[in-house]
Amino acid sequence: MDVFVCAGCEAPLSAPVFRVALPVHAHHSSWHELLPPLMEQGTYAVDPLPSGPPYRRRQEIEEDEAAARGVYAPEYSVSFGAAGRIALAPGDSRGTVLIPERCDGYCVGLDGRDGPNLACERCASAVGTRVDDCGMWQAVWLEPGAVRRVASVGGPAPVDPVPGVRPRPPVEPGGGWDGRWVAAVAVALAHLVVAAEGDPVTFPAGGLLAETFARGADAVLPMGPVRKSVGLAGPGVPVSGHDIALVPRDPVTGEPWRPSADVPVAPLSAEVWAYLAEPPETSPLPASGTLPPGVLRDDYPLPPHPAYTFEMDRRIFLHTLARHPAVRRPRIRAVYDRVLAGRNQLWL
Repeated sequence: MDVFVCAGCEAPLSAPVFRVALPVHAHHSSWHELLPPLMEQGTYAVDPLPSGPPYRRRQEIEEDEAAARGVYAPEYSVSFGAAGRIALAPGDSRGTVLIPERCDGYCVGLDGRDGPNLACERCASAVGTRVDDCGMWQAVWLEPGAVRRVASVGGPAPVDPVPGVRPRPPVEPGGGWDGRWVAAVAVALAHLVVAAEGDPVTFPAGGLLAETFARGADAVLPMGPVRKSVGLAGPGVPVSGHDIALVPRDPVTGEPWRPSADVPVAPLSAEVWAYLAEPPETSPLPASGTLPPGVLRDDYPLPPHPAYTFEMDRRIFLHTLARHPAVRRPRIRAVYDRVLAGRNQLWL
């Protein structure tokens, strides 16, 4: 467990927290919707790439300069914020106060457009940014140059807050697709394009995997008579002869699971992968015993059903692919350019 302190005065700025992988949806919004905290309580994550303001328009900087900031394909703007910003759940921040003149936002909250809006309560140094505007994942982002990480000492022995992966259902109670699923599929599809080397792909028919991936894959990849097969692989799920494996990201390190077979892999958010690999039981069976012959049970809850077709998020797909070094290969760049130029109604 770690604690973050002010680099200037050593005042504690966080509760004891455990490092996990940065969620793939960290920098993606959901329009006018109140979103929950980005991080689970008791955890933190580090963004390895530059993020946040200031931004510079892509045509104002050289290609090598953009690549040095992790952007390998044209985008409207490139972040010149710090790399290594630390994401916390708002409830895990300590000893900070808002900077009133930097508390602007788009709608009803703070979006960090003016730079760090949190100051150390003891020495008044700017140390981080609170983000909670509508459509944004609520978080406190600590600036790497303004804070220091120290090991937590004293108190009870820490308990690992991520003992296992909890499958995340794809559909919200209101019938909409969960935004974390939308982001996870778009990110995984960008990696899938690289794993397939720009070739068309196919998925097992009739399941949730095809329902969430196939339409987007058909839209971004070229049509062709020969398609590479894609299937799930991971702990307890063998590759089973597929050409490409969709594998879970380690929830702590963020690294993709590696199968023993020599096949290309595309990483997928672990909680989404877990649901695809083993959906929850929904069969109408009594808690014990069996139903009498001829009796039908109709009081069991039906699984949530989406109110509309799954749509891949074009912005997240492009954002991810632009930050993959393989986008500099001609075939992968052709996919990127085609999607960037397209105005297909499939995408948000």
